[in-house]
Amino acid sequence: MAIRPEALPTDAAALTEMVLALDAENEKLRVAMQTLKEMIFGKRSERLAAVVAEQLALELDDLATDVTPPASANDDVSATKPAANPRKKARRNIGALPKHLPRCEQVLEPETTACPCCQGLLHRIGEDVSEVLDVIPAILRVLRTIRPKYGCRACTDGVVQAKVLPRLIEGGMASTALVTHVVVSKFAWYLPLYRQVQILAGQGIHLDRATLAGWVKRAAWWLKSLYELQLRTIQASPRLFCDETPMPVLDPGRHRARICQFWAHAMDDRPWGGPSPPAVAYVFADGRGTEEIAGQLTGFSGILQVDGYAAYKALARGHGGAIQLAFCLAHARRKFVEVYKTMQSPFAHEVIERLQAVYAIEAEIRGSSAEQRLAVRRTKTAPLVEEQLKARLTSMLDQLFSQSKLTEAINYTLNHWDGLTLFLRDGRVEVDSNSVERSMRPIAMGRRNSLFSGSEGGAESWAILASLVNTAKLHELDPQAYLADVLERIVSGQTKNHQLHELLAWNWKAAQELSARVAA
Repeated sequence: MAIRPEALPTDAAALTEMVLALDAENEKLRVAMQTLKEMIFGKRSERLAAVVAEQLALELDDLATDVTPPASANDDVSATKPAANPRKKARRNIGALPKHLPRCEQVLEPETTACPCCQGLLHRIGEDVSEVLDVIPAILRVLRTIRPKYGCRACTDGVVQAKVLPRLIEGGMASTALVTHVVVSKFAWYLPLYRQVQILAGQGIHLDRATLAGWVKRAAWWLKSLYELQLRTIQASPRLFCDETPMPVLDPGRHRARICQFWAHAMDDRPWGGPSPPAVAYVFADGRGTEEIAGQLTGFSGILQVDGYAAYKALARGHGGAIQLAFCLAHARRKFVEVYKTMQSPFAHEVIERLQAVYAIEAEIRGSSAEQRLAVRRTKTAPLVEEQLKARLTSMLDQLFSQSKLTEAINYTLNHWDGLTLFLRDGRVEVDSNSVERSMRPIAMGRRNSLFSGSEGGAESWAILASLVNTAKLHELDPQAYLADVLERIVSGQTKNHQLHELLAWNWKAAQELSARVAA
């Protein structure tokens, strides 16, 4: 569409933004035209090179070859590095190694204790001690369970023998500790099963990958009730984070993977000292539509902190005000970061700096009570956001070219304004949904290493085990110790179904700490 002279903005800043946007659009078209010319008129080898070079850009609907990929979901640093940003001090064990580690002493005696002068017997006058961190590689062993039988010599029926202990895998030859090791290696440290098979083969244990997959499935079966309790506990929180990510699932009938979804539900009141401990639960679903999330959050009412995905908006509309959406300020900021990286827009840079000031205030009040956070936000943040930022966005919108990326970023921010600024009216609400997006990283790492799930049942097992393992990591627990103890308690019947709340990561940790204090 041609731009008429009377449609040009009179403000110099707005005119600058329009010129930059048009220049970026022209560069995009020039790259597309050059690519098509090479594909049509170039030599065969050159045509192939052009297709390969631009294939990724064509699939992503972005032909600009010099565009930097968008920032990650948890990126909340400024596009320009602040000059006075001190570097965080590295965490190192300087001077002494951790005291909780066992000490194994190695004494080095001299070759002779005779005096080199008079050949008299030397006596010990002191010592030098040094410590280094050592490791014993994982040791595979055979655990033999012996049940002695005791009989009475005076009668024939007096035979006594201990009962057989229940096993995680009945009739199998894997202990609970070994199965837990496989589960934790895959879902906590992202080691695919085929690599674990190779590691075991290096120690002389030859197993099939299907065997390990069976162990994982059985562990998920035992832990399903605990997972469902954790999911219900999270969804009962009045403030819930939610996000979704693709999960490819192998479809043998079509000889390819189909794209399903993992939905993450998370709670975390640590930033304001609230009652809800950090926890995350993943839910496997066939799709990412409104019906999937509505089915998962049946009966939920409260604050749902999410990104701007349309399914969440439809969910809130369908609940008649019972669900209040709090949107993610990091997502809005990211759109201006993309504009700045593409166009070097001065206005986008200005918005980024204003939002960075908001994050600086949040860093100061993190850990304060909800009332204190709200008071500071009303005093310091509200003038920055409500009075200055919104006014600048509104005034600039009327003077920009309607098809520019900057216009899209401004429209996104203003259209989600009420949800983006809910934190100014409720001290319990966070400025972004990074709490749940950080919990998506383990899923992304596991997906990158394993590529896909072998079946829907495998994906459901993935959701169960990843939920428990990553929640344990949120509480700084050793996933191996936690999951092995939980499985032993459930399999043995020591913890009944009505006592499963004792095995939730935060309750388990509290019980362990109490036992340690009592023992001391």
